Amino acid sequence: MELLVQKLRTCVAKDAEDPAFVHHDWFIKYHLEIVEKIALELCSVHEEADRDLVSALVWIHDYGKIVDFADQCKATLTEGKRLLLELGFPSKFVEKAISYAEWIDRKMDVDLRKAPIEVQIVSSADGASHLVGPFYYMWWHEHACKGYEQLMKDNMRKAMQDWDRKVVLPEVRKAFANRHSFLLEQNGKMPAKFLA
Repeated sequence: MELLVQKLRTCVAKDAEDPAFVHHDWFIKYHLEIVEKIALELCSVHEEADRDLVSALVWIHDYGKIVDFADQCKATLTEGKRLLLELGFPSKFVEKAISYAEWIDRKMDVDLRKAPIEVQIVSSADGASHLVGPFYYMWWHEHACKGYEQLMKDNMRKAMQDWDRKVVLPEVRKAFANRHSFLLEQNGKMPAKFLA
């Protein structure tokens, strides 16, 4: 299975290099590789999780964003499924991976704390990864035509949505709480006191 996951990594990374993909110059290094590192650390905490499924979910959960940004949720389900089958993943595994990817996409409609542990791991790792590296600064780079107040408002909305809906595992919330608070400060939510 590790060989199949490696093939998946390679294919997703190659597809993400396409200049037509808005995030092509940073998405693998500063997003998916970080999601993977956090997710695999979480697999060591949650030993009941299927590591192969978690790894595949890391690399397939945003695939629709890469291949069809305008209809990314649908593209993850259709093109993601096609890719997994084409690479040789067993069909039962593919069905599970795609249904779990769909679950992750439904974060605004469902409580992911009630989802299977693999969904919770990848969702939490995904949300936490945004607090590492240049993720939020890339929004400024890619939307330079917007004013800084609007960019800060956009980042604040994304940061709160991620924290409230994606980062569901308590150990991730604890580990990333200071990073989240710092990000909120950078986007306008100032503390009452700075030296307290």
